[in-house]
Amino acid sequence: MMEVVTLGCEEEAVLKGTATLISDIDEKIESFAHAMIESMIESDGIGLAGPQVNFPKRIFVTKAPGDEARIFINPEIIQTSMDVGGYEEGCLSVPGVYAEVMRPLSITIQAWNEKGKPFRLDADGILARVIQHEYDHLKGVLFIDHLNDKKRQRVLKIYNRRNGR
Repeated sequence: MMEVVTLGCEEEAVLKGTATLISDIDEKIESFAHAMIESMIESDGIGLAGPQVNFPKRIFVTKAPGDEARIFINPEIIQTSMDVGGYEEGCLSVPGVYAEVMRPLSITIQAWNEKGKPFRLDADGILARVIQHEYDHLKGVLFIDHLNDKKRQRVLKIYNRRNGR
């Protein structure tokens, strides 16, 4: 299983950086993506981005409830709905804490799969939320960065207390 980078660990800086494009979608990337899916599922996650496993490239995987496992390479969200809604989110990189985050309710994304084939996907509900959460990781944004300062400080205080910091 891949080790997930968490806040406060040595490799934490990778969570705040901007992921770079994957220039060649080959067998190594394909097998890496499948290993990410396995790690995500073993960690009881529903999404996992490259930076979270110390791989600062534009790749993430999802397995939203009721959906198949999906691989997104060099993704771009090309449309979001005007309608937004809140939902309690958590993150494998900030384990044990949750907070309500407001996001668009539906999105359109284009990306490449592990075979190098481009695709476009319209998503709503939990899948749209997971995609946006993982997409944020590629820009160095954590779900707690969407919270106002007071809420973010409260969540970080709980996280630090749980992790002996």
